[in-house]
Amino acid sequence: MADGEEDLPRDAKIVKTLLKSMGVENYEPRVVHQFLELWYRYVVLLELARNRNKIPLPKSIAGPGMALPPDSDTLITPNYQLVTPKKRTSEAVEETEEEEEASESKSQEQRTDMPQTTPQRVSFPLGPKRAR
Repeated sequence: MADGEEDLPRDAKIVKTLLKSMGVENYEPRVVHQFLELWYRYVVLLELARNRNKIPLPKSIAGPGMALPPDSDTLITPNYQLVTPKKRTSEAVEETEEEEEASESKSQEQRTDMPQTTPQRVSFPLGPKRAR
């Protein structure tokens, strides 16, 4: 086993002595290679982090806190769409049914002149007037 240790690189010898100092006597040979790979990856990432952290962050222009979009661009702003439903009473419904039976002979053109009873939506911005 002494011949095999002479051929090992210095880092592998350090890993073997580290395992011996921790009381690990029996281990597979690939454990040393796995430790070396972990060690090299750690060193590379540490070096990359040091190089990256040498570059200072840009100064914040907006000041402290998180920059948020204006209220008009968010989904949580209140929506002031006004709906004006036109509710009919039961008597008015009966009267219109009687009128419809009486006016079956009228032409299609006259029927389109009747006002529609669909609710209308009105929306308007609440912010200050913008210059155009």
